[in-house]
Amino acid sequence: MATWHVVDASKYVLGKLGVAIAEILMGKTKPIYTPHMQCGDGVIVINAQRVRVTGQKRDKRTYLFYSGFPGGLKEASLQQMLDNKPDELIKLVVRRMLPKNRLAKHMLKRLKVYPGADHPHRAQQPANLDLPI
Repeated sequence: MATWHVVDASKYVLGKLGVAIAEILMGKTKPIYTPHMQCGDGVIVINAQRVRVTGQKRDKRTYLFYSGFPGGLKEASLQQMLDNKPDELIKLVVRRMLPKNRLAKHMLKRLKVYPGADHPHRAQQPANLDLPI
């Protein structure tokens, strides 16, 4: 049975937050970690809008999205992603840090990201988690 953790994104830098969340989702923080099984915990990220970014990445970092159709290439800066879809930004960062195999999809289902401070997962009895970063 997976336990759930709540992480406040406003305390952490985006990249280091992504690494820590990916390790929890994979189960690398547990002594029973096995690469071919899903043994990780669930993570609820709150305050995704206020995640910290260092340097000039806010303006210079760009993300590309391709729809698969001709002319369907879209580009968004990190600032645009934070303004419009902060939850999708954190999911994208974590997804790129997970292993590229069939388990990644199932690991991502245990990641819930919310732009504000409220989340509807009180029934899972999540514990507040202070990451060692």
